[in-house]
Amino acid sequence: MARVRRLELAEALALGPSWRHACHALLYAPDPGLLFGRIPLRYAVLMQMRFDGRLGFPGGFVNTRDGSLEDGLNRELDEELGEAAAAFRVERADYRSSHAGPGQQVVAHFYAKRLTLEQLTAVEIGAPRAKDHGLEVLGLVRVPLYTLRDGVGGLPAFLENSFIGAAREQLLEALQDLGLLASGSVAGLKISAPH
Repeated sequence: MARVRRLELAEALALGPSWRHACHALLYAPDPGLLFGRIPLRYAVLMQMRFDGRLGFPGGFVNTRDGSLEDGLNRELDEELGEAAAAFRVERADYRSSHAGPGQQVVAHFYAKRLTLEQLTAVEIGAPRAKDHGLEVLGLVRVPLYTLRDGVGGLPAFLENSFIGAAREQLLEALQDLGLLASGSVAGLKISAPH
């Protein structure tokens, strides 16, 4: 992500009216499950397949004149995830970072919201009935937070997919900062976050 700069939230909100704001959220929940009865899942983390074939997080452009960033993000989540998104609300306390890209006057705000596994599963089940399903969103996917014995399967293979904008870096930074990976799981992964 060359030439992307990290901004403090207050700095991002003080940008002029020609700037657009996009808000996205990583939704995650503790998951006690085991893959093949032996590989701990630890957490379920949701991403989505977008209309352009890239992976990203639920959310989108918001209009700060119509309310807070979080108000706009929660409207986007309702459109993209459906009714189950009403069971929770992304708040300012869930805010993680803001980044401005080169050339375009767009600031990307990123949030991480911890849910219960029941809430997250309800989102997955209800998403195909959401307003934007099949249009902006082609489906949800869980991020594999493990590495198989071959050293490739799981998270390393997942990271080879095509991601939109800063989504890959946001994912890696959040996994590390929130402690969602087992210790040692980040070894060898490119975790460099944009600053």
